[in-house]
Amino acid sequence: MREISFRDALREAMSDEMRRDNRVFLIGEEVAQYDGAYKVSKGMLDEFGPKRVIDTPISESGFAGLGIGAAMMGLRPIVEFMSWSFSLVAADPILNNAPKMLYMSGGQFGCPIVFRGNDGAGGQLGSTHSWCVESMYANVPGLKIIIPSTPYSAKGLLTQAIQDDDPVFCLESERMLSMTGDVPEESYTIPIGTADIVRTGSDCTIVSFGRPVHFCLEAAEALAREGIDCEVIDGRSIKPLDIDTFAASVRKTNYCVVVDQSWSFASVGSEVAAELHRVCFDDLDNHVHRVHSDDVPAPYASNLEQEMLPNARKICEAVRSVTYNA
Repeated sequence: MREISFRDALREAMSDEMRRDNRVFLIGEEVAQYDGAYKVSKGMLDEFGPKRVIDTPISESGFAGLGIGAAMMGLRPIVEFMSWSFSLVAADPILNNAPKMLYMSGGQFGCPIVFRGNDGAGGQLGSTHSWCVESMYANVPGLKIIIPSTPYSAKGLLTQAIQDDDPVFCLESERMLSMTGDVPEESYTIPIGTADIVRTGSDCTIVSFGRPVHFCLEAAEALAREGIDCEVIDGRSIKPLDIDTFAASVRKTNYCVVVDQSWSFASVGSEVAAELHRVCFDDLDNHVHRVHSDDVPAPYASNLEQEMLPNARKICEAVRSVTYNA
């Protein structure tokens, strides 16, 4: 199998679906003539033309609303936010319109649209450009949220998202765009709501999503040298959550740590922990421990930003605490 980058995997997913279905188009800031702010859409304007790869003004609310209207009329837009931090400007259309159309129309029409872009700390972008939006947006019924952690999951999840009849938010990480991995040339899908066990183990379950999955794998290797064998699960989807896969692992290991890059209060990690306490109460030998970003705005300084985020050291400390203090 050939090895390609995360950004190339995203481009392949979009291009494959645009070739398959002429209702699919891409719209956003700098997606066309500039080949994308992060070069994710490089070459797509040349192949598909300016009617299907469309540059917009710096007006997130405007082009998000345009995409939602197009989806309601039967097209299948992909709307790129340069950063999910900027999606806050478009909160009304993406949260108050797109997820509610199917319900409010009595099932007569929905809103098959994908919103995608960079989520979380991108590397010294400051507090206002480093939002992790998953805990806020996952609270809204009627939409789905995917968060790929590898080039393979990026292509498979985004392909499924474009084909989905519901609004899907795809949360990517700028820090992973150059990461490479094995990706099939042919088109394929990964069902939304299915987690992946990326490392098997017997002593403690670690559940995470997106970029922090790699911190979990780093921590698991360090803990293995101490004799603690961790199972690491990549959730891949935030809404819906694959609680069944998480629970099956916890019933085997009896311990669990959830790693979530968003802040701890009312977070995705909180929901995972609550559900595991509900369905695995008799299997857990300790409480589910959570590792989050520190409860501060994202710092600009590189060393402080890394300390604020979940990292391998924090994850190791959490696993030792949960397993040793049972």
